[in-house]
Amino acid sequence: MKHSDKQGRTLRILTYNVHRWLGTDRQISPNRITDVIASCNPDIVALQEVRVGRVRPGEIDQAASVASALGMDLHFQPTIRILGEQYGIAVLARHSSRIVRCGRLPTQSTRQSFEKRSALWVEVEVEGQTIQVINAHLSLRSGERRTQAAALIGPEWIGHPDCTGPAVLLGDFNAPPYSRSYRMIAHRMQDAQLSNSFGEPQPTFHTRAPVLRLDHVFVTKSIEVVDAGPVRNALTRVASDHFPLLAELRVRKKPAVAVGSKAKEGVLF
Repeated sequence: MKHSDKQGRTLRILTYNVHRWLGTDRQISPNRITDVIASCNPDIVALQEVRVGRVRPGEIDQAASVASALGMDLHFQPTIRILGEQYGIAVLARHSSRIVRCGRLPTQSTRQSFEKRSALWVEVEVEGQTIQVINAHLSLRSGERRTQAAALIGPEWIGHPDCTGPAVLLGDFNAPPYSRSYRMIAHRMQDAQLSNSFGEPQPTFHTRAPVLRLDHVFVTKSIEVVDAGPVRNALTRVASDHFPLLAELRVRKKPAVAVGSKAKEGVLF
């Protein structure tokens, strides 16, 4: 990724569907995912399809072990509980962080759903700057996905009064750019990959033959995108069926207010 020589600290944020730690070689390896994440040197990580696993004597919590190896705090939201195991979404942060909200996204199904599509909102403090981070994994069904996308930009999530500062909405949206659910979010927020150094946005799925752009990082106007794009190398091609998507961001400085001016300070979306 390119690096800016402008003043101001950049924030490295990663979204990654880790496919239950299962690689394309059919091997389950949380350690391999840890190596992928570490190589990206992120400040914040949003994970989808996280497998926690049974915690029995002699066994470890896989998600916790990954976070511990990375030296990051772990916030986990289960979407599936089955036979003593949990799967879900997670946010890892290298800085002080707290969960603001976690909950299920709306469904159109009247039947009991195997997976409860959810979102996880974490507030992260980075060198005195507060960043709102919302991780989501949306439905495979288009109609339901639109309902979930509408909820994410609605008053309980991105549209919430506590989310008016710099905010990032990211995850596996199962929504290519031509889909209505993608356009719904992109109309409200900036797609970080539109400002990448590759010339045009790059697909994130499948790692064996990348043709679909399903994973996204969206930001509010108070955030500048320095660069964004999938991380492709020998390790990421086998570690999961999705490529990790890395974005380098910078919070825009609030404009100075002239003495005697009644203009309000700040840039909001």
